[in-house]
Amino acid sequence: MTDGPDMNRVVGTHDLVLITLDTLRFDVAQAAFERRELPVFARHLPSSGWERRHSPASFTYAAHQAFFAGYLPAPARPGRHPRLFASAFRGSESTGRTTFVFDEATLPEALATRGYHTMCIGGVGFFNQQNALGRVLPGLFAESHWNPALGVGRRGSTMRQVALAVERLRAIDGRVFLFVNVSAIHAPNRVHLPGYEDDSIETHAAALRSVDAALAPLFEACAARAPTFVITCSDHGTAYGEDGHHGHRIGHEVVWTVPYTHFFLGGSTC
Repeated sequence: MTDGPDMNRVVGTHDLVLITLDTLRFDVAQAAFERRELPVFARHLPSSGWERRHSPASFTYAAHQAFFAGYLPAPARPGRHPRLFASAFRGSESTGRTTFVFDEATLPEALATRGYHTMCIGGVGFFNQQNALGRVLPGLFAESHWNPALGVGRRGSTMRQVALAVERLRAIDGRVFLFVNVSAIHAPNRVHLPGYEDDSIETHAAALRSVDAALAPLFEACAARAPTFVITCSDHGTAYGEDGHHGHRIGHEVVWTVPYTHFFLGGSTC
């Protein structure tokens, strides 16, 4: 995959969609692609599958703060890779000719200034608006949504997130920046594989398969609504006993390495 299109041509002419597949590991995502278990994503992924990238952080809050400042997961290969978006920062070595550079502190603020309606469909706890910390990230958006049925440990959570996103997209005129934090893969994900009492690589993969199936209506709605640029990535992975580790917020390969892709919908490319 190339480092990206000219985002100065995309911003203002396209809707923008950022989907974070919270906690999704690269190895699990790529194996599922190679087993042909992700038919919806496969329509938009290159023939090689997911791009291997490194997250800027090892847990949700820190990763998303970085994402919204323009620091999406970086390609896991040598080189200076121009970012898609960047808050103006003197001396930045990852800001290039094709980078959309803004003066505001965050991407949602920058896009709102340029006429976008910004919308957050929350998922995991850092988007639940139930306390001060859970309101920080949703507070960057003009419109934000969360309820327990969209959160972790709920079968069908992605389907409900998608239904809400599609409903809101149909109600809004003009350019939109839609952010969806998919909660299904985050622990406890054993609900996605009946009969399993503990989270595991198998339940992680089952959750991803459910997410793949659920996202189809969102991609269809975006393509029908307007030319759209979609970014889909994980914020971090998680450990299931590798080297004795469990969970995330640790500096382990399975946590730092995440899947990434971006693509156009609606028949447009830039």
